[in-house]
Amino acid sequence: MTSTIADQTAATSLLRFATAGSVDDGKSTLVGRLLHDSKSVLADQLEAVEHASRSRGQEAPDLALLTDGLRAEREQGITIDVAYRYFATPRRRFILADTPGHVQYTRNMVTGASTAELAVVLVDARNGVVEQTRRHAAVAALLRVPHVVLAVNKMDLVDYAEPVFAAIAEEFTRYAASLGVPEITAIPISALAGDNVVTASANMDWYGGPTVLEHLETVPVGTDPSTDPARFPVQYVIRPQTAEHPDYRGYAGQVASGVLRAGDAVTVLPSGLTSTVEGIDALGTSVEQAWAPQSVTVRLADDLDISRGDTIVATASAPEATQDIHATVCHLHDQPLTPGARVLLKHTTRTVKAIVKDIPSRLTLDDLSQHPAPGELVANDIGRVVLRTSEPLALDAYADSRRTGSFLLIDPSDGSTLTAGMAGAAFADSEAEVGTRDDDGWDF
Repeated sequence: MTSTIADQTAATSLLRFATAGSVDDGKSTLVGRLLHDSKSVLADQLEAVEHASRSRGQEAPDLALLTDGLRAEREQGITIDVAYRYFATPRRRFILADTPGHVQYTRNMVTGASTAELAVVLVDARNGVVEQTRRHAAVAALLRVPHVVLAVNKMDLVDYAEPVFAAIAEEFTRYAASLGVPEITAIPISALAGDNVVTASANMDWYGGPTVLEHLETVPVGTDPSTDPARFPVQYVIRPQTAEHPDYRGYAGQVASGVLRAGDAVTVLPSGLTSTVEGIDALGTSVEQAWAPQSVTVRLADDLDISRGDTIVATASAPEATQDIHATVCHLHDQPLTPGARVLLKHTTRTVKAIVKDIPSRLTLDDLSQHPAPGELVANDIGRVVLRTSEPLALDAYADSRRTGSFLLIDPSDGSTLTAGMAGAAFADSEAEVGTRDDDGWDF
């Protein structure tokens, strides 16, 4: 049964990946080259880029314009917002997030890389690993991105020298590995000239590895769902109450993790009620099992009080529902986050009231040092927080599940997103948990 699930998920292979790098390292040019050389650019798009390039006095088309869509980006020659691009090859479909390089847009990289299974970190071969490179590697490690590609760009400007590439690859790999990044692949490229982006370079015969596109097409995607604990956040309760279906009660949603099978013993959180899976409906047809990320309707053997925001989990691997959350967060909003702040916490389909009990530390990404008791987190800050929620949440550790271990903090006054959070320890090699301080005046 497991091989069937693995085979079916592989048949519809989709890779979400993000690009990151310092300013002027060539991210947008790499993305443009990737799209152009893989024949993923429409004729009118290419014509518009050629026209814009000529108007700027450039003889060759500036492929960076394929992704830098904002007027401010084109005028300044930088990436500001996250640009999403969708393309496909005969071997795989791709969703690409081109993220900004400036330090003040760290929050944009967090947004783009939060769902990525692979991150491409660019380095200018002339400059090597710089502070912003380490910052991006740390963010990728923080978000538990399983695959990282180091693209050493502008190799044409260092005469395609192997020692330059080898030194940069060794330094970056050592640093990323210390953060717990599980897999690092280094590729020497020239995005401007097209070396090792889609086609192999004739200028670097000393390199025998894959091109960027070859690696993107062949890197393993996802995990075997049957090895993960089953998690099913309920989005909607279906009660037709028609003559044809007078007693039908189904719970619609998307399987967030693992596999659900008919006959499985399940627990509903946060109530703790138990039942068994009586049946699963997918696209109007009864099926024996469903796995992440399929959207299905689950029917239980017992009529329980279940509503949107509840989570159906496998009883054997049920998480402990809790109101006290220790997490690493990236603050996204211009309004600072301070202890005592009252917020809404959105976890899967459940939204509850919460209070920021403490901000024990702020992470300095330059050297990974912890700044204790910062007092607040401002935009782009990454830090540790302690939260207290009004109701228990079935929260997994982010290290175990990126989907059910993540959450958002929302401003209750206007609904704007304040903070992105990841439950549990920060980095893969970090086991230490921060302490809490006593607070008075709690409402719940």
